[in-house]
Parts: sequence; structure tokens; C-alpha cells
Amino acid sequence: MGNRLSKIYTRTGDTGTTGLGDGSRIDKDADRIEAIGDIDELNSCVGLLCCELRPTDEVQIQLASELYEVQQNLFNLGGELAVPGYALIEDAQVTQLEQLLDQLNATLPALKDFILPGGNRAAAACHLARSVCRRAERRLVTLARDSDIRPQCQSYLNRLSDLLFVAARVLARQDGGQEVLWRHRAEKAGK
Repeated sequence: MGNRLSKIYTRTGDTGTTGLGDGSRIDKDADRIEAIGDIDELNSCVGLLCCELRPTDEVQIQLASELYEVQQNLFNLGGELAVPGYALIEDAQVTQLEQLLDQLNATLPALKDFILPGGNRAAAACHLARSVCRRAERRLVTLARDSDIRPQCQSYLNRLSDLLFVAARVLARQDGGQEVLWRHRAEKAGK
């Protein structure tokens, strides 16, 4: 583990650079830092989502537990990007997301329409996390064009965005709620 932070400000970033875990310094707006920042923002969104989940609902308790592991993995993913050549995200974490995704999706009817973010606060928070996850994934794709990024990292974010979409569907339907469906313009005009 690295050094503990005893002082929060160092002034080393005042010139627009930041340090990586290997001791090198790069611009704060470099693709690598943009990707790390989006993953950090995603982790914050997942934390906010967890605050919206009820500790009295069995499905939401399990989801909160799984999302806590997601937060740990997202922190590790950021760490992997901050220390080039370091490997923290493995196939097992991607498989774990797939298993939870399959479990949650099995409880839902087939998707026939596009869904708008909403339904209730928890579902909306889930959709927000999903959209930030997609952005983080795009940033990682950009970074991977010029850097050696392990495929597990991209797979993890791709599966996580799918999981967040399905979880939003589950959350929107709880307590007699429903998903907010998109109405096509032609459909709207006919009503």
C-alpha cells in the first residue's frame, strides 16, 4: 500500500500535472486522468444509488451488497489505471456482474420499448450511474487507443452499465411502480 496522506494539499498539481502511482507526472487533462476521473465519478454515483436503497427490502439489500463490491472494484480499476502495468480487475469480477445481471433480468418481462430514466428515486439514481458508466467506458476506449489497457477493464465497465440498466428496471417496478416508457413521436401525435 502507498503512503498515507498526512497532508491533503501538496502544491505539486498547481502547474496542471498530477502524479501516477509509478512516480511519473502527466497533465491533469490527459486521457488517462480523464478516465480515472470518470471512474471516480461513477463510484460516487453508485454510492449515491446505495443511499437510495431500502435496508428493509430483500432485493435492495442484496443489490446494495453487490454494489458495495462494485465500488471496491471501481476503486481498484482506477488504481489499475493510475499504476500503468498493474492488474487488479480480473475475469472473475466480470463474471460476477454477469451472474447478478442474469439473476435480476430473469425477474423482468421482455423489453419491448425504450425506457426513460425515472420511475422512482432509486431507479433514477441507477440510470444516472448507468449513464456515467457509459461515459467512463467511452473514456477507457479512448485511452486504450494509445495505451495498453487490459480488456478486463473495458469488459467490467460494459457489464456494469448493463447491470445498472437492469437494476433500474427492477427498482422502478418495486412497490407497484412502473418503468417510464418512451413514446415515439408518431405514437404521441396519434393520441
